[in-house]
Amino acid sequence: MIDFLEATVIQHPRRTFLKNSLATAVLMAVGGTGLLSAHRALAAEWPKGAFTARKLEDAVQALFGSAATSPSASIKLKAPTQAENSAQVQVQVSAEMPNVEAMAVFVEKNPSPLVAHASFNGAEGYFSARMKMAQTSDVVVVVKSGGKLYTTRQNIKVTAGGCGG
Repeated sequence: MIDFLEATVIQHPRRTFLKNSLATAVLMAVGGTGLLSAHRALAAEWPKGAFTARKLEDAVQALFGSAATSPSASIKLKAPTQAENSAQVQVQVSAEMPNVEAMAVFVEKNPSPLVAHASFNGAEGYFSARMKMAQTSDVVVVVKSGGKLYTTRQNIKVTAGGCGG
């Protein structure tokens, strides 16, 4: 009876090894044909110019192609008036307007003003994120709706800097 149990234990690792070897060979063969390769067309374009801009207007221009915005009461920005932890400031943005195409959150006095950008396609205009703030600044939200840019802003007081401060 002991010989039977030992034979089962010895054969089990060998079977696992053979199955894993076969699976690896199949994945390598399929990967070699290009079926599992990442396609650049599936990835979104990264707005490098917007993230590397040093001024708010330059970042908006690089991201949306225009810096012309108009204030809107339809954009609701929920953020604290004073940041307890400036390395993690929670913001929630909602836009009560039709055809919201994109939303972007900027911190005017951050070294890189663009904090976040989200694109929408038939979804409700809502966005929530945590961000870092270097110093007391206006948080500016730009919403693209119907091909036009709308904005709202709120000042947030920072007691200790979160961007290297």
